[in-house]
Amino acid sequence: MSPEVGVLDESAVDDLVRDDLDDAMALLADLAGATDQRLRRLAGDLAARIAVDVARVGATSRRAVGRPVRASAAVTEGELDLDASLEAIHSSHAAGGAPDPDQLVVSSWERPDTEVCLLVDRSGSMLGDRLATAAVAAAAVVLRSPSSSVVAFADRPIVLSSPSDPRTAASVVNDLLTLRGFGVTDVAAALRAAQELLSRTTATRRMTLLLSDARATAGSDPAVWAATVDELVVLAPADDAADAEALAASAAARCVHLSGPSTVVDALTEAITPS
Repeated sequence: MSPEVGVLDESAVDDLVRDDLDDAMALLADLAGATDQRLRRLAGDLAARIAVDVARVGATSRRAVGRPVRASAAVTEGELDLDASLEAIHSSHAAGGAPDPDQLVVSSWERPDTEVCLLVDRSGSMLGDRLATAAVAAAAVVLRSPSSSVVAFADRPIVLSSPSDPRTAASVVNDLLTLRGFGVTDVAAALRAAQELLSRTTATRRMTLLLSDARATAGSDPAVWAATVDELVVLAPADDAADAEALAASAAARCVHLSGPSTVVDALTEAITPS
């Protein structure tokens, strides 16, 4: 894929993407941390582009979970519910006038008022496949709602996007990939950051998505902070989920397993869908 210094063979990348998307993204995520500056930039840009493309497919085919609602045409817009409005239409026609909007019923889809904060573990254990998975998750969350927050963390939290400073999905992924993975993991500090960011929103549902193996090696006990989060879902590597499951259990939260970048969209749909 890199036949010469500072060169990336995009045709070879395309072939690998067709053969195995997860392997291709894992390799690009690793190359985004290469010592060669030009190769690092090329790999990061390509990885970000692929991550956004993968996330966008899910964002367009699996919109935020909603429910059908019916209301008066005087207070909301939507498609006229002919069966529910038929009597009012007949009555107005017989009287020689127009139907009263208060008597007409329209159907629409109501989306839940949900604000999400994604916490992405960027410690030394989150490389390759795990980093590529995190990249797709970050892109998917931002595409779903540009006002969502994305926070990378290792020894400390770093806000990559927030309602007060929204970023594009590609920018967030690029920043995430270029952050160096640190050796320590302060999960408690990340949960505190999520709590602070979500406290500023007026949304009725506030979700914290923790993408991590949840193996805390610094800071205070994350279980204490996990118990204070409004709604927590832990997104854990399927092959290393023991600590994540334990943290989720301590806070009566859900733990959703991720088996690679290609599983992210379905996993996020499961995570965000009310249980």
